[in-house]
Amino acid sequence: MAERKVTVMAKVGLHARPAATFVQAAAKAPIDVTVAKTKGDPVNAKSILAVMALDVRQGEEIVIRAEGEGAEELVDELAAIASAP
Repeated sequence: MAERKVTVMAKVGLHARPAATFVQAAAKAPIDVTVAKTKGDPVNAKSILAVMALDVRQGEEIVIRAEGEGAEELVDELAAIASAP
């Protein structure tokens, strides 16, 4: 299992366009991937509604987890999306 803690840097947080980009990247992989606020429950990172419902704002930390073949690469890609300004 791969896991990363990332600080969201986009001004709108993990909403709108950053959320859509994040979900599209997660959905292209045939493995399980979740995202959560640091002390929150994980949600399916392939669901735009679930990701937006987290209400992640700029400066908040999230935890991205993936399990399966290619998990490290996927988590790296999602971390880069989430941490982009």
